[in-house]
Amino acid sequence: MSNAARTYNQDHIARKYTPGKRRLSIYWSWSYPWETQRDPAEMENRFSTMTEVRNVTWPAYEKPEWSAANFLQGIAGTLELFHRSALSFQQIAGEVTGHPVAVFQRVDQAGYPQPIDERILADCDTLLVFGLDHLPSQQEATSAEIEAIKEWLKREGTCLLVAPHHDVGFTDDFDQRQMEYKHHGDRLVPRQQRFSQYTRSLMKALGIPVWNQWGLRPAVVKGTKEIAPLTTFRDFDKLNLLNNVPTLNFHPHLPHYGLTEDDGTTVHVLARQPIDPDRPHPFTAAGNAEFNCLLWMPPNAERAGDIVLIDSTNFTTLFGGTDSLKNFWKNLATA
Repeated sequence: MSNAARTYNQDHIARKYTPGKRRLSIYWSWSYPWETQRDPAEMENRFSTMTEVRNVTWPAYEKPEWSAANFLQGIAGTLELFHRSALSFQQIAGEVTGHPVAVFQRVDQAGYPQPIDERILADCDTLLVFGLDHLPSQQEATSAEIEAIKEWLKREGTCLLVAPHHDVGFTDDFDQRQMEYKHHGDRLVPRQQRFSQYTRSLMKALGIPVWNQWGLRPAVVKGTKEIAPLTTFRDFDKLNLLNNVPTLNFHPHLPHYGLTEDDGTTVHVLARQPIDPDRPHPFTAAGNAEFNCLLWMPPNAERAGDIVLIDSTNFTTLFGGTDSLKNFWKNLATA
């Protein structure tokens, strides 16, 4: 390709291969212009405006640096919060690997599209695809992107981390939507908020038998506000992702990664998260007490690289950060 890949309104500088030091890249699957120009009067399938965030979380953002004079107050401000909340992960991963974490967007603030191609993949060992595009934006992985990723995964030592987000209120049943809303309890999430068409198309094309469902609130340790420990299956954790990781990030609406096929070898569930038992939800009403939150697909005959599935909020600090979460970041960066 003659043109360099674009990051945040600047050209990406390729990172040189260093033995034993992984190069990580983040890919936000959204179209920034589409998401930020959604009508704030829309009730569903949009991000909150920064004004709404400030109102609901008051007085957390009532400081000069978050005022209209210094920070975007519309939906764009909320998307910038996502970018800023990933800086801690980028810093820690950069310190561990010796390489800066590159950041790409499918369509960036300046309107430049950046598909996943060799400009992104050539100097990348671990690619994190954050599926935060709303379904109505109709983001789909192209055949060229799919072929590029398949070819990249033939390279020894590669790791594709796919992070589809939640799918809240996917029904026309208003009673169920209201039950889901009361379950997660986040006033900033509408009764219907459906994410991750891009990662869904990618999973289908790559033969990843997983579907992101619901938006589930984790259980907490009784009498505290601490997230309940994971139920782990460490015998399958060949990448050591769970070393010194008893918990992940508390986020009130996390997706369940349901297996569409389960032959016991294609994909392994590494961890499940207990669900808040005191908030009714259709998923728990069906007899489920935990949801799949960390999955791994080992290499196979056609693919030398690994595939990991985990929600993107585990790489942000919007809902807090713990030593356990930082250990997970380090484990991924050195896997």
